[in-house]
Amino acid sequence: MKTILFVFISLFSISVFSQQKHSLKGTVIDKGDRSPIPYASIIVKGTTIGTQTDEEGRFSIENLLPGPYTLLVSFVGYKAEQTPEYLLTVKDLQITVELEENTNELADVNVYPMPFRRSIESPVGLHVISTQEIEKSPGANRDISRIVQSYPGVAFSPGGYRNDLIVRGGGPSENSFFLDGIEIPNINHFSTQGASGGPVSIISADLIKEVNFYTAAFPSYSSDALSSVVSFKLAEGNPEKQSFKGTLGASEASATANGPLSKKTTYTVSIRRSYLQLLFDLIGLPFLPTYNDALFKIKTQLSPTNELTFIGVGAIDDMKLNNKATTEDAEYILGYLPTIKQETFTLGAVYKHYNKRNRQTLALSHSYLNNRNTKYQNNLNNDPDMLRLKYKSLEQESKLRFENLTPLGKWKINTGLNIDYVQYSNNSFQVFFYNDEETALQYDTQLSFFKWGLFSNIDYVSTNERFKSSFGIRLDAASYSHNTKQIFNQVSPRLSLSYRLIANLNANANIGRYFQLPPLTAMGLKDNNGMFVNKGLDYMRVDQVSAGFNYQSIKNFEISLEGFYKYYNNMPLSVKDGIPLMSKGDDYGAIGNELLVSDARGKSYGVELLARWVVARKVNVLSSFTLFKSQFAKKEGKYLPSAWDNGYIFNLTGTYYFNSNWSLGAKIKSIGGAPFTPYDKDKSSLVLAWNASGKPYLDYTQYNTLRNPSYTQLDLRVDKIFYLKKYMLGLYLDLQNVTRSSFRRQDVIVSTGNIINPQAPIEEQRYEMKNLKRSSASIIPTIGVTFEF
Repeated sequence: MKTILFVFISLFSISVFSQQKHSLKGTVIDKGDRSPIPYASIIVKGTTIGTQTDEEGRFSIENLLPGPYTLLVSFVGYKAEQTPEYLLTVKDLQITVELEENTNELADVNVYPMPFRRSIESPVGLHVISTQEIEKSPGANRDISRIVQSYPGVAFSPGGYRNDLIVRGGGPSENSFFLDGIEIPNINHFSTQGASGGPVSIISADLIKEVNFYTAAFPSYSSDALSSVVSFKLAEGNPEKQSFKGTLGASEASATANGPLSKKTTYTVSIRRSYLQLLFDLIGLPFLPTYNDALFKIKTQLSPTNELTFIGVGAIDDMKLNNKATTEDAEYILGYLPTIKQETFTLGAVYKHYNKRNRQTLALSHSYLNNRNTKYQNNLNNDPDMLRLKYKSLEQESKLRFENLTPLGKWKINTGLNIDYVQYSNNSFQVFFYNDEETALQYDTQLSFFKWGLFSNIDYVSTNERFKSSFGIRLDAASYSHNTKQIFNQVSPRLSLSYRLIANLNANANIGRYFQLPPLTAMGLKDNNGMFVNKGLDYMRVDQVSAGFNYQSIKNFEISLEGFYKYYNNMPLSVKDGIPLMSKGDDYGAIGNELLVSDARGKSYGVELLARWVVARKVNVLSSFTLFKSQFAKKEGKYLPSAWDNGYIFNLTGTYYFNSNWSLGAKIKSIGGAPFTPYDKDKSSLVLAWNASGKPYLDYTQYNTLRNPSYTQLDLRVDKIFYLKKYMLGLYLDLQNVTRSSFRRQDVIVSTGNIINPQAPIEEQRYEMKNLKRSSASIIPTIGVTFEF
């Protein structure tokens, strides 16, 4: 480790050679009929550098040093546009800028749009994340699931090995993800089936151009989301030159390429291979994960008004157990953690047709998840009598979505429909302890059904652009059961309003109703008689209200204050333990594969404060504070704290860019203690109970009556980039938890393996138990190298 640090510091001390300069080229076109716009004005944001398009709408800004750039583009009769952030490195960049006709040209409007974008449909709860945030965020390791944890309302796990997306008091199963318009079921390796979390993202940061993160006012095209929608926009390949990039980090190696395939077709592709198992073995962790993933985008311009894009993402995961780990904590985890094998992929195509009157989008995709978990008691894999879990599950979804957008002056109307075909199979065996006896469940499920939905959204902007409104509606149904096929029971209206009070101070509000199907693990569960046991489940529902104020300076500062209230209904409730499914999903394996009833309700409410200060190529600061409550109740019961009721979340993240391509970032994050349930010592000590699960049982009569202490952590990151003629070399050092803050959890009770009453009947025998303290206070270092040519 010392040798690595010495080499890293030595490389940092190298003086900067003369940097190669490059050009930012592109075309400005009409967003409707895709015709070129001649003589449009283009300015590099934060500078006086600019140019104008020629008669064919083309432009070139030359002699630019490597780094991030944003363009401000305007032309008479069109709305001014601020582009996403583009990263200029070792080759010229070629981009396309779309301008939309402005029917309010004579109104009193700003010359340039605000630096932090809000949409008419989503004036609240929308955060746009740039390339530089993804590249430089301290402690995030370029993982988007960790980067969004800096934004209001998003909780984080102090344990450090999970990146579950927990938004505004909702569970990790309540999120929806899109990749350039293609819906993907999950974004993590070793994902928890039925939820969305895992230890690391499958989406390579090298291909992400921008992320739209919605915590409220979800777009009407998105279904099956109760807490958030994450929409990734992927970068496009360079149409002129090939480019290659390699990254070597503490846990993975990746390679990325992009460029032209033909005169009208470009590609981008990224592949990654982890060697995290070597690091975990070295430091003695009980699990050894290996993962591989690939991501690609191919875009072809069929004609000036027709384009076709192919998207693909896939992952292969294999987590083995490390029987060489000998600490007490490791032995406890080895006792219950299964081995995991998982393959997942999504393949899709998006066709777009443009003209002045309508814009059509057709998206077709297929998603696949193959998940296998296996567990033997005491990890005696060669003894069939010791088998406790053999879980084999397969999920497949084929999706078709059509949208038509019609601009009508001050109005925009977007309508569409989706049809999905869902297939689910599960051939599993599991031993569990229930009603004071050991029970084995073995079932073979084959399930298929259709889902369909209709949606429409109408946007309105007043003549002076002071008032904006959006009304949308969705209707969803599924052929799974009599309950779910009643489409008018799943009507989802939503309304957004925005009014400019003074200068750039806006009052914003949204109210909406959203539905989501229960996970397939629940819908496909059978009993030992081969009967589906959860056919009575309804669509899950949440009614959400968000309102607040937002102020933006015309240059680089934003501050917003938002309040929210979410009311949950028809949520699945576990018959076995009386806990709602929304309070589960932050561990490995699967959730939902148990007997459930739609008898839980819940509420989450709070207030969020956000402040952002961005100066291009100089400073990027983001601070957020959330004060909230998250609770649930049985149908007729009183409200109790949910698993996500932390009380408060605070984040302060900043990156400063020095001269000579140095940058220094720091992040302070703090979160209130989550509630927890004490263990049932009497039940846990029973030999049959312990052998069935390998871990203690919770005393659900005291559900979440205790609370962990709050936790605060400091992360640091240092970056240095060398531009050497046609090459780029990037080095970074990321240190998580530099203050060695201690995260304390409930002491766990574990079996010693000694039976204290061996003469008693087997159902009365008990293990001798002991307490195991669980706390962590480690610094987690990451050293990375990036090379591009």
